[in-house]
Amino acid sequence: MKKILFVSHCILNTASKVVMDDRVSLRQEEEVRLSFLKKALEQGVQFIQLPCPEFTLYGCKRWGHVSNQFDNPFFRKHCQELLYPYILQAKEYLNDKRKYQVLGFVGIDGSPSCGVKYTCSGQWGGSYQDGNTWAKKVSTVKLVKKEGIYMQALKQLLKEEDLSLPVIGLYAPEKERLFALLDE
Repeated sequence: MKKILFVSHCILNTASKVVMDDRVSLRQEEEVRLSFLKKALEQGVQFIQLPCPEFTLYGCKRWGHVSNQFDNPFFRKHCQELLYPYILQAKEYLNDKRKYQVLGFVGIDGSPSCGVKYTCSGQWGGSYQDGNTWAKKVSTVKLVKKEGIYMQALKQLLKEEDLSLPVIGLYAPEKERLFALLDE
């Protein structure tokens, strides 16, 4: 039986991520990511890479965003359009349970799009011509217990299609949740 796992784009392609300076948490995330991928590959898991909604809109030179910016009907529609073909793929694999086991979906906690349990939030947006405004806006950014907009769209589509699949976030401080997905 083939095990199938749908993963956020940057789990397989970290070049698509916004460049960040927090080297400690990036190193921890990278260690968990590589350990998870190694274990999954050793188990013969097949990966289906979801498209990155931020990259497909803004490319690789984009600034970091917060979920508040993406919480609008235009971004949500973009997410649904990107995700729907993958929902159909999941349904197709689930139609033959003798050959395939769909393990679920993996996001990236902390992401404004792909956060499953945690996302970044803040009073972001507007002009940055005044340096004082920039510092004030940056100071509002924080990790909050909430889903990113892409994962909200994913869960809504799963519900609409009556699919019950786990959606787990890669998050270094809580890596047990992620690895439990492979132990089921």
